[in-house]
Amino acid sequence: MRLVIFGLTVSSSWGNGHATLWRGLIRALAERGHQVLFFEKDVPYYSAHRDLTTLPGAELHLYQSWEDLIPEARRHLASADVAMVTSYCPDGLEATRLILDSNAGLKVFYDLDTPVTLDSIRSRENLTYVGPDGFREFDLVLSYTGGKALEELKSELGARKVATLFGSVDPQVHFPVSPVEQYRADVTYLGTYAEDRQQRLNQLLIDPARLLPEKKFLIGGAQYPTNFPWTDNIYFVRHVPPSEHPAFYSSGRMTLNVTRRAMAEMGYCPSGRLFEAAACGTPILSDWWEGLDFFFQPGSEILIASNTAEAVQWMQLSDAELNRISKAARDRALDEHSATKRALELELILEETITSKAEPEIANSR
Repeated sequence: MRLVIFGLTVSSSWGNGHATLWRGLIRALAERGHQVLFFEKDVPYYSAHRDLTTLPGAELHLYQSWEDLIPEARRHLASADVAMVTSYCPDGLEATRLILDSNAGLKVFYDLDTPVTLDSIRSRENLTYVGPDGFREFDLVLSYTGGKALEELKSELGARKVATLFGSVDPQVHFPVSPVEQYRADVTYLGTYAEDRQQRLNQLLIDPARLLPEKKFLIGGAQYPTNFPWTDNIYFVRHVPPSEHPAFYSSGRMTLNVTRRAMAEMGYCPSGRLFEAAACGTPILSDWWEGLDFFFQPGSEILIASNTAEAVQWMQLSDAELNRISKAARDRALDEHSATKRALELELILEETITSKAEPEIANSR
């Protein structure tokens, strides 16, 4: 298939998770013989922190002006088997109109931020990627989030056909490596600061750090405020680029995952970093949300804590027990949550949608 995608960014991983996901998925699609063209607006925020300039096996097109892009975009859409626009695409509404007016075979929206999208719609907030008609005109709406989100995409935004395409990990990028002194810690946490995560972070990292002064805790991320409740045994790295994620994870005895409120309330919305850490062979401690056990088995593949006491308990497990859990999680991630696995799932979803779209046309021609 030839896929033409209008998205947020694949060239810069700064402050977003879309780039890492797309890199792995595009690589897997290209390895399976598909052609992918990714249109990305060249904005200063991402160009200043660009960590990828070419897509192996695919084509990356950076553009300055939407108006200047239109003729070329139309030309590529005319021969596209699949035309897709994603959440947070800077020119999402314009790309949507162009796709819907084109002769592309399948017209698809991929919402990588479904809980945020649905929250904003319910709050009547304007979104740069959802117009007044919602998703009614798309042949297919893909959602990074499963569970009840799928029905809400239909009821709230008029999606006709929906399917999940969860996050994934690229095993060629994320794998166990030798520990790096800069990232050595008993407990690591990788995440941009978010106010709606802070209560959980206090329970599962800040308070345990106070109770376990002999252990070292390390936070990697950006936008942390000056009044963040640091302790003497909590260390900080401002930005960990994707190329160093394996070293970051591999240097910690365990890593913490804390889910943003909208994602936790919606459920079935795994952070891509869960899969990354698992693929790097790192034991994961996480807060709980509905559907987590769909991806990893609590107790045997992932550790769950709902309060400080439980977090402290897990942080004192033996190396042997942590190694057993991390090995099981890595096996699960490589078997069920790899970029290649998601590429196969996407193929099946697209083929099924093509077939179901063609059936009414065949019936009407009789």
